[in-house]
Amino acid sequence: MRRHPVALMVGVGLVASAIGIALALIIDWFPTDAAKQAEPIDTLYDVLMIVSVPVFVLVTVTTLFAVWQFRMRPGQERLDGPPIHGNTRLEIIWTAIPAILLVSLCSYAYTVLTDIEEKKPNTLVVHVTGQQFAWRYAYDQGGRQIETTQLVLPKDRPVLFKVRALDVIHDFWVPAFRVKIDAVPGIETEVRATPTKTGTFEVVCAELCGLGHAVMRSTARVVSPAAYDSWLAELGRGAAGGGASGGSGGEGAGGGAGGGDAAALGRETFIANCGSCHTLADAGTNGAAGPDLTTALRGQSEAEIREDIVDPDKRVEEGYQPGVMPGNFSQTLSAEQIDGLVTYLASVSR
Repeated sequence: MRRHPVALMVGVGLVASAIGIALALIIDWFPTDAAKQAEPIDTLYDVLMIVSVPVFVLVTVTTLFAVWQFRMRPGQERLDGPPIHGNTRLEIIWTAIPAILLVSLCSYAYTVLTDIEEKKPNTLVVHVTGQQFAWRYAYDQGGRQIETTQLVLPKDRPVLFKVRALDVIHDFWVPAFRVKIDAVPGIETEVRATPTKTGTFEVVCAELCGLGHAVMRSTARVVSPAAYDSWLAELGRGAAGGGASGGSGGEGAGGGAGGGDAAALGRETFIANCGSCHTLADAGTNGAAGPDLTTALRGQSEAEIREDIVDPDKRVEEGYQPGVMPGNFSQTLSAEQIDGLVTYLASVSR
């Protein structure tokens, strides 16, 4: 090996590549896959690792070999290196091989992308809205959209998510589905997934969107088709009775507001705008970004509730930070909606 340093370099490179590839394939990089799109994406990732690890090892070993083999020896401090001429054939080879690898990998990635984005029959459309710092969902039913703070999907049915943002750029991501897409103000983006496993999976924002970015989380609950149909029917009944229910189906549509039309409008406004961040038993919401209003509202007057809505940073609940709750509800909600919201929250706080 001392007489053949290149052979030593090649040997070290092969061993390091084998170890690196083995580790890359053994490590579980992702959570459990729960969508049809996950398998081809995971396979693409494995292929990228198999290709990129030897390239990384080649560059690293060659650099270290050059540092070791061609280092300056004592007495050579003032000497120039010997004049050399580049190897044209070698330069062509190390330019052509990476180019071929890049074109091949890009072609493979494009094939995977077009495959997972292929339109499917019987596709369910879910409208996703991102707003600092919560996700809301809307389902088409009977010519209207019914909003909720909970994402429920039927197993084995293709889903088209139509995603938008109301304020800044967010990113809708379900790690178990392996697909994500930016939510951009002013435009509507789309991403597709076909859930293959029942269960509850995390929904996160993958784009830094402000102080409350870390708490912009939700869940995707995948259920059987029959359970989904039952949930959707109950969601529709809840909307017809005064607001879409954001819960799992156990709360009554009318709730405990008892304040007539204003309270019904307030309940609907709360579910659509606040339920992603707050838990409120009467509304059937289970958000965790803000205080649990089932208990936090007790003893609050209508004036205090109104102040918390239009100027949320003036009084911040202990354990929570200012700047997380949107401070523009006085611009994004109508006066009627705010009045209804105050009436509803005051009624359930008694």
